[in-house]
Amino acid sequence: MKFVDEVKVRILAGNGGHGCVSFRREKYVPFGGPDGGDGGKGGDVIFEATPKKHTLLDFRYRHLFQAPKGRHGSGQNRHGKGGDDLVLQVPVGSVVKDLHSGEVLADLSEPGQIWVAAQGGEGGKGNARFVSSTRQAPRHAEDGAEGEYRELQLELKLLADVGLVGLPNAGKSTLIAAISAAKPKIADYPFTTLVPNLGVVQYGDAPAFVVADIPGLIEDAHLGAGLGTRFLRHIERTRILVHLIDVSQLPEENLLEPYHTIQRELAAYSSELADKGRIIVLNKVDLVHDDQWLHAVAREYEREGWPVLLISAHRRKNLQELLRLMVQKVFGEEERNEKVPDDWSPLSGE
Repeated sequence: MKFVDEVKVRILAGNGGHGCVSFRREKYVPFGGPDGGDGGKGGDVIFEATPKKHTLLDFRYRHLFQAPKGRHGSGQNRHGKGGDDLVLQVPVGSVVKDLHSGEVLADLSEPGQIWVAAQGGEGGKGNARFVSSTRQAPRHAEDGAEGEYRELQLELKLLADVGLVGLPNAGKSTLIAAISAAKPKIADYPFTTLVPNLGVVQYGDAPAFVVADIPGLIEDAHLGAGLGTRFLRHIERTRILVHLIDVSQLPEENLLEPYHTIQRELAAYSSELADKGRIIVLNKVDLVHDDQWLHAVAREYEREGWPVLLISAHRRKNLQELLRLMVQKVFGEEERNEKVPDDWSPLSGE
């Protein structure tokens, strides 16, 4: 399935039906009164969040969504049928913005949450509604009101508990494949991951949680370099970040440069994102054969004020310790009594 996380759409609610001008025509009743019925209300356009959708692909190739009109009124006080509402299902986590102002109109972050995006027009009144003591035979009726028209931008923000960030080839895809049942594309070249991947992690007796692998950032991503900041919105809702660093490729003159590069891009996108709690993970320790140097690097990174772990996602080294720390950070618990078997695998508990 193609991953689409941003689309522009036009929506038009249904027009209201017109009221009717009509007079009774009955045998032996020479002066029948007005009996024009009202027009029906036009249908609304409604967005509904559903967990059954995972992409905005349904809106990719169709840009105008129009609700049915209300039927016109008719004689014998028959009111027109209202137009059915048009319910557009979007993935949970969708944000609806005004296309021109950028104002956030709705944040559909809960399953079943709905938002009326455009109101259908009210039906016009038939001439039977205008009878009064001084006007016994009104010969006019109301036209139905027009339905609302809007131009919107839909953006999808994935709902995940943990966001994996890092430079290209830091090992994010390998890590999410090792700790969950996700099967991302993995290869030894930059930008292997072109769309976010989600993996559900079940560890010990902790509740399951969702990890998002965000495509690699590079320096000046906030200016459009590489994949830009297009996917950073997907980690805005996460509780913590796991910053993955390839310890085998650290520049000798500045061991912290890979971390600071990503940190600058996060800050350029959002100060809130830059301050989000995190775990610093030094990956690919299996490619380094100097334990003393590795621990010296870890101590250097600890000065940033966040927990630091040395792992090998490929060899599955220290992954249980990483998962234990993830659980503590995600669920806000200092200690858990996880009973994890020695042969733990990401598929356990499914």
